[in-house]
Amino acid sequence: MEQNIKKVNVSQLRPGMYVHDLNCGWMDHPFLANRFQINDLDTIKRITEMGVKELYIDTGKGADVGSAQTREEVIADLQQRLQRVGAEPSAAAPPKVTAREERVYAERVEREASRLVTSIMQDVRLGKQIEAERVNHVVDGMVSSIFRNPHALMSLGRIREMDKYTFEHSVSVGVLMISFAKELGLERSVIQEIGVGALLHDIGKIKTPDNILNKPGKLTDDEFAIMRQHVVYSREVLEQTNGISATALAVAAQHHERYDGSGYPLKLKGDEISRYGQMAAIVDVYDAISADRCYRKGEEPTIVLRRLLEWSKFHFNEALVHQFIRCVGIYPVGTLVRLESGRLAIVLEEGEKGPLFPQVRVVYDANKRQFITPRDIDLSNPTARSGDDRIINCESAEKYGIKVPVFMDSH
Repeated sequence: MEQNIKKVNVSQLRPGMYVHDLNCGWMDHPFLANRFQINDLDTIKRITEMGVKELYIDTGKGADVGSAQTREEVIADLQQRLQRVGAEPSAAAPPKVTAREERVYAERVEREASRLVTSIMQDVRLGKQIEAERVNHVVDGMVSSIFRNPHALMSLGRIREMDKYTFEHSVSVGVLMISFAKELGLERSVIQEIGVGALLHDIGKIKTPDNILNKPGKLTDDEFAIMRQHVVYSREVLEQTNGISATALAVAAQHHERYDGSGYPLKLKGDEISRYGQMAAIVDVYDAISADRCYRKGEEPTIVLRRLLEWSKFHFNEALVHQFIRCVGIYPVGTLVRLESGRLAIVLEEGEKGPLFPQVRVVYDANKRQFITPRDIDLSNPTARSGDDRIINCESAEKYGIKVPVFMDSH
């Protein structure tokens, strides 16, 4: 029962409690599962040493903490906070074209970026130097697309092939970092450097053995240590590459550092981590958790944003998390949402009144469990037919057999 699931601080843990969720979806950890009984103080010590600050226990399977919030209460609070943060106006200039108009060019840019990352990783494996000019050319195309409309490229990042995770993750982090930097009002030259670092942030994974990199099960302690070395390798490769800026290097070298010092490889804390490293930590986690992997299904972007908000209490820069939420929007383009009427719709564009009232394409009636003739409505315009509907929450497209890219390209 949901009432049995409660959130507690690690200082409240005692033997006899049952861990329901370690609440560290962004963290590599040595436990075989997220759920287990605490039988001794050594287990609590290991959890604390991991850097976990708060987690969820199941009081139906173990000891209780009377004053703790239930998970339902935590989620309700986080959703309210997410709505408040998301409703704040973006500081970025409005898009120059619609996401639909930009999509054709964005698809070409995305393909070019994917080919580049694949090619570079092959070159590095063969001991060849990275050609910074090639990277800069591709990143310039990404920046141009994002300056016209960031939502076109960002929505493409949700269409993945699980066996190409490493390559597609690199491109998606590049897109998100460029969009994030634009949201923060940084100079275009700095945004370009951030994009280069983001596109190459995982280049060190080429030195990680495939049996560890693609292992579908839990890693051993020794395998964790090897996996974490990819950040060190990325830094080393980029330090030896002509034309790579200090900004790009910071993105790659610090994307696994955490604000409370629980990250790696250097356990940097607070402003010891550059602003660009703090941004990269947020973006890397957002993309990793929302993507499908060989061993688990990705979570809906709205749910991941809620998690980032929860984790920003300790692990991320809270102000930057708020700005990232405004950058991608609570319901990013391509998200399937449930409307108050019971209809399901795909988010097409941000509306005039902001991210809570986007333009959507209605495609399914959840009450009747059947597809309906697609129709576009603007939720920010209540005078339009059915425009007075509103979003209740996000939904899983897979659950209803809805192929989002097909419907987005159908008009």
